[in-house]
Amino acid sequence: MAESPPQPSQVHLPNSQPQPHSITISTAPSSFSPQSSPPPPPPAEQPSQPPPSFGLFSFQKRPPIRVTSEFDSDSSIFFHKLSSKLCNGLAKLKFSFQNDPKGKVSEPQLAIITKHLAIHYDFEEQNALVKGFLDVGTNLKLKAAHDVKNGKKNETYRPQLGLWTRNFSVHYDLKEQNALVRGSLPLGSRLQLGAACDVKAQQGELTMVANLSDPGYKIELASAVPSIGLMVITSLTLVELQPKATLKFPYGEVSLEEKEDEEEKRLLSVSGIVKGSVLNGVCTALYKDETLNLRYCYKDEEMSFIPSISLPSNAVSFAFKRRFGPSDKLSYWYNFDTNYWSTVYKHTVGKDYKFKAGYDSEVRLGWASLWVSAVISYSPFC
Repeated sequence: MAESPPQPSQVHLPNSQPQPHSITISTAPSSFSPQSSPPPPPPAEQPSQPPPSFGLFSFQKRPPIRVTSEFDSDSSIFFHKLSSKLCNGLAKLKFSFQNDPKGKVSEPQLAIITKHLAIHYDFEEQNALVKGFLDVGTNLKLKAAHDVKNGKKNETYRPQLGLWTRNFSVHYDLKEQNALVRGSLPLGSRLQLGAACDVKAQQGELTMVANLSDPGYKIELASAVPSIGLMVITSLTLVELQPKATLKFPYGEVSLEEKEDEEEKRLLSVSGIVKGSVLNGVCTALYKDETLNLRYCYKDEEMSFIPSISLPSNAVSFAFKRRFGPSDKLSYWYNFDTNYWSTVYKHTVGKDYKFKAGYDSEVRLGWASLWVSAVISYSPFC
């Protein structure tokens, strides 16, 4: 009779009696048995559950609010502004107001700004200004603005329509019923013809730009002409062109233009600007209306020195700026001709604190300004 195979042995947990739901380990005879079983692997970490939310707004994590305050010693008025981004940056909410030392609040305003819509509301005037922006394709952009009361502080906001292409653009003002048309036409690789026209004023400008062999040099010919044509006859009078020639080069540009003086004599006017590096700084010469202004600017990481002289009046002035560190900066300006001077001291701490103080001898006024900003995170369950 064949022998029956050995029965597996049962090992119970120590210091415990076999229960109906006890843990039992069954082992079979083996030539090798480990002394102890390896420790069980650590339990896998459960991913953190996001806070419950409803729609686009989360009730456990609200966007922070930036609060800025500024004090002006000249007017003794505090300026305050609160701003916050909503819907993950899709919209921005702004609220601003100001108050005097007696605590009277004035000019409270609320604004909601998105990519395509902006609404500004004035509580005192009970008026809203609505602006809209819409891109239609790559060459068409629509803009519109509407003032609900239409007349706050004698300002009017006119809706406009614009059309842009590569070589042509039209801006139309719906209120004024006027259009500004601009166009350009390349004539070869180095020549370009341009034109601009104001329909209501019946004035325009023609330009011709020529690129020379050196890419840094250009010649531009322009003339202000009536919009009807290059030359027109108005009241049996021939309207002449007013040409202007400009040579542009890497260090500046020079322009020649015909103008009429008070005696209606045609004169040739010269203007231009030239820049160049001199003594580790930049020297600029600006000539316009028979006045030459020479300006030199030296600037490094700690100091800026900017003297200037105007000829033929020989008016000399200079500006000096000194940085004493990443947080402190002093600016000083002096005019030798009038003996007027002004100075400004600026102190900043990060992005949330800024203090400025200065004095202007021309108006004999000293002033100071304090700007404070803070970010506040809020939650209804705090």
